[in-house]
Amino acid sequence: MKQYDVIIVGGGAAGFFAAINIAEQNPELKVTILEKAKEGLQKVKISGGGRCNVTHAEFIPQELIKNYPRGEKELLGPFHQFMTGDTIEWFEKRGVPLKIEDDGRMFPESNTSQTIIDCFLSEAKKYQVEVLYSQNVLDIQPTDEGFEVKTKEESYSCKKLLLATGSSVKFWKLLENLGHTISQPVPSLFTFNINDKRIKDIPGVVASHVEVTVLGTNLYSEGPLLITHWGMSAPSILKLSAFGAVELAKLDYKFQIEINFIRLSFEDCLDELKVLKQDLAKKTVFKSTQFDLPKRLWHQMVLASNMGEQTRWADLNKQQLEVLAGQLTKGVFNVDGKSTFKDEFVTAGGVDLKEINFKTFESRIHKNLFFAGEVLNIDAVTGGFNFQNAWTGAYIASKAIAK
Repeated sequence: MKQYDVIIVGGGAAGFFAAINIAEQNPELKVTILEKAKEGLQKVKISGGGRCNVTHAEFIPQELIKNYPRGEKELLGPFHQFMTGDTIEWFEKRGVPLKIEDDGRMFPESNTSQTIIDCFLSEAKKYQVEVLYSQNVLDIQPTDEGFEVKTKEESYSCKKLLLATGSSVKFWKLLENLGHTISQPVPSLFTFNINDKRIKDIPGVVASHVEVTVLGTNLYSEGPLLITHWGMSAPSILKLSAFGAVELAKLDYKFQIEINFIRLSFEDCLDELKVLKQDLAKKTVFKSTQFDLPKRLWHQMVLASNMGEQTRWADLNKQQLEVLAGQLTKGVFNVDGKSTFKDEFVTAGGVDLKEINFKTFESRIHKNLFFAGEVLNIDAVTGGFNFQNAWTGAYIASKAIAK
């Protein structure tokens, strides 16, 4: 049986970050990573369209936690220990400067995730972290000295064990055998499938700021909305899918949303339309786009309000004005299913947060067992926040382990 001081299961972002920080803080320790695939850091490679969205330019812990549907209150303390500024400094010290994009997402200046991968591999080598690939962990047993970890090929023993296995249902089963509670996994960060003639012919149209409510629930979000070939996407939808992950799964992804495209009340919109009826009397409604809406979206709203392309403002009756105001401020759309958002396979679910000590990321059930990343029931909206959770948890766990 091979013996180590520290074994890390999972050669992804959190696993490598923890291993490097442990070995750097305490070079005496013999540290190894067990990764089930033929190579590690796969998610890092494809994240952010192959550019790796390392973190997000949010520097206030109280604001940063608002991006975590699960883990919000638990992460407040950890973010005071290690957050965005520390991440930026960590990478810069190792020759990987980051840049901030207009939407706050942060990427390596090189614009390629390979820079992050190369940094991790060279740091692991520098601090003599052993990385063993094709090691699929089948069993973990606590021992008097620590833990025994069995893979198909080999048995390993260690004093301290860190699990950074991501959203792996198979691995969660293993953790249940160890006495941990698992919050059942459901998808998070997905787009909505909507078959509706108002949006059927206008894929690619973006409404820059809308308000979306899931009818019959308390779920609400606002932000940009993108109309796609299969329905709707962009931050307003993705935020709903993340914060409503558990609730929307219970509805089997069949529900109704109400959209306010112009962020005015129905009454205020109606008042403005009445003024336009006077001011633009001779013009056609179809051709006079209002409220800063994209032209193609305005056209669809007009046609859905019982008007033709030649209808003039002067000809509108009370009912048509009301229908148009309704379409603009409380348009109802039927959602029927979901689609994965890009390569973001984010899952809500994982080790119950009550069973973790967030000062150290150690298990409250087994001494010397630590966790980092998405193996815990923590997930975030898109924009670099899931990685920031991985860096924070891995760093804090590494400090506790290196002691």
